[in-house]
Amino acid sequence: MISGIREGADRTRKIVGDLRVFARTPDDVWQPVDLHEELDSSLTLLNHLLKDRIAVIRRYGSLGPVECVRSQIDQVFLNVLANAAQAIPGPGTITIETRREGPMAVIDIADTGPGIAPDALRRIFDPFFTTKPVGEGTGLGLSISYEIVTKHGGEIRAQSPPTGGAVFTLRLPVDRAGAPGPATAG
Repeated sequence: MISGIREGADRTRKIVGDLRVFARTPDDVWQPVDLHEELDSSLTLLNHLLKDRIAVIRRYGSLGPVECVRSQIDQVFLNVLANAAQAIPGPGTITIETRREGPMAVIDIADTGPGIAPDALRRIFDPFFTTKPVGEGTGLGLSISYEIVTKHGGEIRAQSPPTGGAVFTLRLPVDRAGAPGPATAG
């Protein structure tokens, strides 16, 4: 029994630590961030969606620190990963691959759900667009994610391969100075 209590306390401590990372502060700052740690924190917070149903495959490449506003990028990861988990109707897999391409950090998040219909794919980042039943989604998560990634000088796109599933690709400048256009925390 004591062992079970200890394990629960350890899990609670990890969740609280991960939640602190996501806490928004009025003075969000640009700072070097390990995106792998942020992805792992997001997965911890989404464990209730993953449980024993969804396997997560991490194929982390070499990124180094990425200059960003941590809480905003965490919000993007949470939105995309939650959507991936919710898209998988039964057992499935989410694969996260990261790599560096020149001045950009690239994160691919793929799921084994049914995929996204072509008409929905064109509107996926529109505010209030959702494919979820009424009352189950606001249609703001991907729209907000799009705005955040754009403000960071990056891009986010969605694909639905003919083999099924969906792949979201995020490209973020590693260095804020290398970001195209104005990059403000806004």
